[in-house]
Amino acid sequence: MEKKWSYKDYQVEEGMKPGSRHFQYFFNITRGGEKKCNYCVWIEDEALSRFDQSGDFDSIISSQKESWIKWVREKIEAGDLHSKVLRIGKKEQKEIELSEMKEHLSMD
Repeated sequence: MEKKWSYKDYQVEEGMKPGSRHFQYFFNITRGGEKKCNYCVWIEDEALSRFDQSGDFDSIISSQKESWIKWVREKIEAGDLHSKVLRIGKKEQKEIELSEMKEHLSMD
């Protein structure tokens, strides 16, 4: 993971899924060394140009990360520690329980 920070009693590690060809930015949430959940921002390939015309992952992260961090903080404050994906498509975005995803996402 690229960056570590804390919020309330939780530790957050964030970064792109290693080796991924698709945009999958993870937030790994732990408390006292115990894993609580993962949140993932998944931008579908055809939606990348909504954020950066060239689809450059670093540019997208730099311009959008603060809003994703806000989303993570809101989840923690609400006690919503279920692994979730914020899936962003060309026309819409939706929040999905990781367990309900047809495609499997993992940190590996």
